[in-house]
Amino acid sequence: MRTLYRNGRIYRAGSQPGSAMLVEDATLAWIGDDTAAGSGPGQHTGANVVDLEGGLVTPAFVDAHVHATSTGLALTGLDLSGCATLPAALDAVERVARSSGGRPILGGGWDETQWPEQRPPTCAELDRAAYGGSVYLARVDVHSAVVSSVLAAAVPGLAGLSGYRSDGWLTRDAHDAARTAAHTALRPGQIRDAQRAALRRAASLGIGCVHEMGGPSISSAEDFAGLLALAGEEPLPEVIGYWGELFGIETALELGAAGAGGDLFCDGSLGSHTAALGQPYADRPDTQGALRFDTADLAEHIARCTAAGLQAGFHAIGDAAVDQVLDAVDLVGARIGGPAGAGHRIEHAEMVRDPQRLAASGLIASMQPAFDATWGGRAGMYTDRLGDDRARALNRFAELADAGVPLAFGSDSPVTPLAPWAGVRAAAFPADPRAAISVEASFAAHTRGGWRAAGRDDQGALTPGGPATFAVWHAAEAEPGLPVVSPGRDLPTCVRTVLRGVTIFDADPARG
Repeated sequence: MRTLYRNGRIYRAGSQPGSAMLVEDATLAWIGDDTAAGSGPGQHTGANVVDLEGGLVTPAFVDAHVHATSTGLALTGLDLSGCATLPAALDAVERVARSSGGRPILGGGWDETQWPEQRPPTCAELDRAAYGGSVYLARVDVHSAVVSSVLAAAVPGLAGLSGYRSDGWLTRDAHDAARTAAHTALRPGQIRDAQRAALRRAASLGIGCVHEMGGPSISSAEDFAGLLALAGEEPLPEVIGYWGELFGIETALELGAAGAGGDLFCDGSLGSHTAALGQPYADRPDTQGALRFDTADLAEHIARCTAAGLQAGFHAIGDAAVDQVLDAVDLVGARIGGPAGAGHRIEHAEMVRDPQRLAASGLIASMQPAFDATWGGRAGMYTDRLGDDRARALNRFAELADAGVPLAFGSDSPVTPLAPWAGVRAAAFPADPRAAISVEASFAAHTRGGWRAAGRDDQGALTPGGPATFAVWHAAEAEPGLPVVSPGRDLPTCVRTVLRGVTIFDADPARG
């Protein structure tokens, strides 16, 4: 099939832009000007012609860190992110309970640091709001949750697990167990509907590929396999899967995952006070979080992944967790006599003490700029948790890029929403301007950087002979390059998303 796209503005980083392009099946065959579209390699004889109506064409985005089922459940179910107070959240739970017919309630997105009450709901409050039903409500970072008495009672040995609190707020192993129990109660149809909703939303935002971060404490193997199959059955974004289980190499291979890692939790989150720090939290001097694995085990995991041809990947937010991952890479490097991190990943990497050391490791930093936009700044949660000096040391995009650390951007949805242009803006205009990278570099990290993070170095650019994977945008201020995304400006709106020649989103399906 041949399709000629005309009358547009085609963005090509470092190359001459064009106004027309020819797609043949899955391949971008030609880019040039409208004046040359009727002859030579751009001739449109027998081609379907699409008028771009002045739209901007860019490579499609890659979201390098998502949780599709949880994202879909937030889109189709109980989302508490818009609740401004604790009573408002409890009212939302009660409304769902009245219409749920006694079915378990799953929700999330609450952030007690944004509420005047400055505390989460309690188990007793959930019991009353849900009329004694089963409730699991994940905190916005999905590293802690509050649960009702019924759900807590359904998890064998919950009270003996680390992170258990009798008031219903769970972290660490207790949270993992409760989350697993809550998701097990979902019907297969609910899971598939949630996954479809998440991928369709991604496509509508110009995202052509997502990296799914699965694992035994996040989603079942069946959930993970079903998502990969769904993406192959329908016109949806490509899903590259990562299975976060220590020594889970065989499972990752059986599931068709690209890596035995991703959200392999070396620590937790700052919001839940479970990210592992070198010094105690400013607002909780009694804790500095905790590491969840031995360094020697992380090194062995890297070695086994390398031998199996899989990527290793580690969730590491606090400085102690980042240093532990780098220590593990050094252990493997000492065995093989050279850098051991090349091709492997570190997720989040918010609190990097030594960018040069991270660069030397060869690890790819998969980061979420929206974390800084959401919780950064002197009035933000990070400052509350760490104090001003340590908070300013988070998410240093410029220092990492200058050191040579490869960057890939994503959202960690549903922790922050699928919103790639907002991610580009967040890294180009962070809370501390000294951490900023250019809009072009930020865009590259959210497109080509995502493909490279998955070992796909040949994708992420509009190049004749390359994959026809792109998005078309309505963006008023985009000449001659990328749109203006500074704070206060309207961000581009997606008109069409194409993955290897197949349209996976069209804002006006009647166009054909």
